[in-house]
Amino acid sequence: MLSHKEQSLLDALVPHAQEKGVEIVTVEVMGSKKSPTIRVYIDTDHGVGFDELSEAQSWINDVMERIDPFPGAYMLEVSSPGIDRPLRTPQHFARFTGGTAVVKTSKGIDGRSQFTATIVSADENTLVLNDNGTNIDIPFELIKKAHLKGIIDFNAKKEL
Repeated sequence: MLSHKEQSLLDALVPHAQEKGVEIVTVEVMGSKKSPTIRVYIDTDHGVGFDELSEAQSWINDVMERIDPFPGAYMLEVSSPGIDRPLRTPQHFARFTGGTAVVKTSKGIDGRSQFTATIVSADENTLVLNDNGTNIDIPFELIKKAHLKGIIDFNAKKEL
């Protein structure tokens, strides 16, 4: 799912994140090769607010300066996972069992390479989705990118 560069950045950040009680949800590198953007998604047990983002920006920037992943210029963004939370590991999928995921695969499965379906289960090898009553087994090595499909209920009433 992650490129070699993204995985190396993730590997450099995880030990520091664990010390701080932060989960690195995923890392994305995008944009031009001369001046890429590194986007780091974080989460904590109590969610992510401005204070968590500000503190994480500081120590993530320190790590990036030490490893200098792109000599020259790059942009660093630190963000919460948001409503369309990226899903990267079997544990991420298992945590959101019953939720709806959008999954893109590197190779077609039953003639499809994109699925929007309910997460049934996930183990170290296979993700199982349910698409309108039909279970689809997706080997993890074929998952190119995945995220939760955010749902906003505009009809929900808030208690005062």
